Amino acid sequence: MRIDVLTLFPEMFEGVFGASILGKAKEKGLVSLQAVNFRNYSNNKHNTVDDYPYGGGGGMVLKPEPVFAAVEDLQLDPGIRPRVILMCPQGETFTQHKAEELSGEKHIVLICGHYEGYDERIREHLVTDEISIGDYVLTGGEIPAMTVIDSVVRLLPGVLGNESSAVTDSYSTGLLEHPHYTRPPEFRGWGVPDVLISGHHARIEDWRREQSLLRTLKRRPELLERVELSKKECVWLEQQKQSMVDKQANE
Repeated sequence: MRIDVLTLFPEMFEGVFGASILGKAKEKGLVSLQAVNFRNYSNNKHNTVDDYPYGGGGGMVLKPEPVFAAVEDLQLDPGIRPRVILMCPQGETFTQHKAEELSGEKHIVLICGHYEGYDERIREHLVTDEISIGDYVLTGGEIPAMTVIDSVVRLLPGVLGNESSAVTDSYSTGLLEHPHYTRPPEFRGWGVPDVLISGHHARIEDWRREQSLLRTLKRRPELLERVELSKKECVWLEQQKQSMVDKQANE
């Protein structure tokens, strides 16, 4: 996969691209990561990339020329149409499902904005997607871009040491992930559930599924509406809901 980031602050990506999982993926040749300063594509002597908005109002707006020029100068493969993604608080909320979708792409271009916003022609005629990482506003698109990159790259084959890790992550199955335990078997009087050290794999899988359902019920119950459940699981969840109601009533 090739990922290019258009930003006014490419130095922000130096540590991110060279460390941890991203750094290892880059070393293995599994992903190409590049940060491009689109200020270098300004068409005026002052190298400005923003201007006052037509019609008045506060803030500055990113001009279309440098952004278009930067994307067009990326030496795009004629056989591959990149996903050109605008990092924007107005965009589609980023999810694990979106990360899985993007992990199948060969080339992704992320545009990081600053100031008041983008010239609308960038949205209309250049980008393929607009992505937000949440309902809040940051000073720029760099941190959201890092979030998207990290989430997508870890899904590429060969990036994680254990290929099953990404498959069982929270949200990948539609549910929150089950609890995890490791050595020691007892810590400060708190033990590990017996089923996990029983060696009975079928029972372990059943326990993990139940715990995943229970954790989702308690923390993100709305997710259960989009998950296909067996009749047995539906009955079990109703019992858990009633148990939670009874517990609250007794407190």
